[in-house]
Amino acid sequence: MRHAVRHLKKSDPILCEIITRVGTYRMQYDEPQFHSLARAIVYQQLHGKAAATIFKRLTDLAGDPLRPQGVLRLSETQLRAVGLSKQKLSYLRDLADKTHRGELNFSALPELSDAEVIEQLTQVKGIGAWTAHMFLMFALRRPDILPTGDLGIQMAIRKHYRKRKLPKPKQMEKIAKVWAPYRSVACWYLWRSLDVQTPDVS
Repeated sequence: MRHAVRHLKKSDPILCEIITRVGTYRMQYDEPQFHSLARAIVYQQLHGKAAATIFKRLTDLAGDPLRPQGVLRLSETQLRAVGLSKQKLSYLRDLADKTHRGELNFSALPELSDAEVIEQLTQVKGIGAWTAHMFLMFALRRPDILPTGDLGIQMAIRKHYRKRKLPKPKQMEKIAKVWAPYRSVACWYLWRSLDVQTPDVS
């Protein structure tokens, strides 16, 4: 990743400052499996601690690592009891069903292009572009993903690139053009930049 970091520092002075402040790149990766995507569904629109509690209850009941058969053998009442909404449990069941029937083949995903992976994953109910982008970045370890729908990235761009409002996808793509082919790495630094104290220069 040293080459990626050097490229980003050289291509964007603003990002160079962020990288210097944040420090060493330490992306935490998942495995590109059913378990990871099921967890992404559970975590949608929830705070980390609440989502982690629900997911732990689910894996205690269905098995860890989570597999399609483990989800499919649970009743709606059991799934609701772990804290899943009706909507979320319908998403999980659809993911489990499509995986079990072979419509979604996790072992084939690493060989597909980014666009093909997104097409495959978004066939599942409840999985949109954001979840597909997260899976590409954190499970398939794709280096050049720009999740334009991610609020954290939008907030970081607004803050560091002096935008009055949250940027639109086209604005984000324009700014991120110079980051290619390492936009995933740039995004990690942008997420982390929101956790790191900025020196008071006023």
